[in-house]
Amino acid sequence: MISREEIAKQLKKYDKKKLAIATICSHSALQIFHGARQEGFRTIGICTPDRRELYESYPLAAPDEFIIVNKPSDVLSEKIQSQLLRKNAVIVPHGSFVEYVGEKNICDSFQVPMFGNRLSLKWEGDRKKMMSWLHQAGCHIPRHFETPSQIDRVVIVKFNGAKGGRGYFLANSTADFEKKMKKRIAEGLVSKEDAETPNIQEFINGVRYYPHYFQSVLMGYRKGEKERTELLSMDKRLESNVDEIYRIMAAGTLQELDINPTYVVTGNAPITIRESMMPELLSIGKRVAATSKKLFGGIVGPYCVEMVVTPDLTPYCFEISARIVAGTNLYPMGSFLSAYLFKEPMSTGRRIARELKLAGKQNRLDEVLY
Repeated sequence: MISREEIAKQLKKYDKKKLAIATICSHSALQIFHGARQEGFRTIGICTPDRRELYESYPLAAPDEFIIVNKPSDVLSEKIQSQLLRKNAVIVPHGSFVEYVGEKNICDSFQVPMFGNRLSLKWEGDRKKMMSWLHQAGCHIPRHFETPSQIDRVVIVKFNGAKGGRGYFLANSTADFEKKMKKRIAEGLVSKEDAETPNIQEFINGVRYYPHYFQSVLMGYRKGEKERTELLSMDKRLESNVDEIYRIMAAGTLQELDINPTYVVTGNAPITIRESMMPELLSIGKRVAATSKKLFGGIVGPYCVEMVVTPDLTPYCFEISARIVAGTNLYPMGSFLSAYLFKEPMSTGRRIARELKLAGKQNRLDEVLY
């Protein structure tokens, strides 16, 4: 595990006046580069050849400089890491970065300073740790089943890592679980390794909400406060094909039509929640952040607590994404909530750059970079 002290040594070599914000060209990179540019930072895109044209097609969100790689995981090579260090680069991790590079590699082998606390990725990537985090934060959580033999109701089966819903499925019995797991392994949707450690959760029926939080360690809401939890925006994910199945149900049952619901995230839609529920959402964000301090030193920057709200208005929290999520891409010029926090348009990408800029001015970069 790379220590904070090792990252601090790298930071001492940096020209703090020439910091550059870098990330892999995928997921939320357009927003990250756009927000960084708004705050006056140079930007670096770590990009495969096939992706470059996309980013050059959006000049206001294109990186100032590309580092071309054959595959995203090449960022781990000594050559690419050395380039990033020479260029005073700060990496902003996102879902694709975590999935392509790997949480273990990021924590053990990646020497470049990252925005946030990289330890949070360990808790995001291990679903047992994640559910323990939510439980200790006092959140309502779905019942967890240790083994398939315990299944006595409808469950949703998930897997470790930022997989965007790939391979997830519903099951209503042990036999149903085993049948569907074998099918997904055969189809290559689930690896044998992932199949050995599935996360089996009670399926909660309700409306999904994905609130986007930002934990600032540099500013508070009122004078004297040292930090604050911001609720910046929220979204609902569009999952294929489960979100469109209702359109074909008139033709018969799913079994008759040989259609299996799938949960691969293909996009996002804006959503808001009734104002009377916002105190509870803000409280959840604060409790999750406070608990993270006890568990691994605290979350820094953007995160999302994914939840389902039931008809009795109870939010059941089922996942944490401990970095920027793709749903924030809906709000490059700010959201209906960020407008109440900032006088200028504030995306999550720009909010990251603003915190980094403030940390530099206050000589506190070591508090937001690890």
